[in-house]
Amino acid sequence: MDVMGLPYYEVDVPISSTTQPGLTGVHVFTGPADSRSAAVRIAHEVYDAACAAQEAGLEIPDKRPDGWGASGYRPGWEPDWLSATAGRWDDPYSWLRVSDFDL
Repeated sequence: MDVMGLPYYEVDVPISSTTQPGLTGVHVFTGPADSRSAAVRIAHEVYDAACAAQEAGLEIPDKRPDGWGASGYRPGWEPDWLSATAGRWDDPYSWLRVSDFDL
């Protein structure tokens, strides 16, 4: 998938519960980027913005103009950014809709 001239990436970040030891999962981010490292960096940026908004008692920011967002942010989960992985996203059966690509 190519949006804004850039390939679409999926960033998978392992997460663990801060309230229930042993409970783990993965937080998934998607959006356009020019490299895997840029995709992880952008995912981290949108996560940090969501965290800051939540801590300030504000709504989680909507998707940024570049298509990245952290709408699934949940307090009480600690991301392991050092173990994050990124790869080209091309799953036609995933949760994204065609309308998500309309800019």
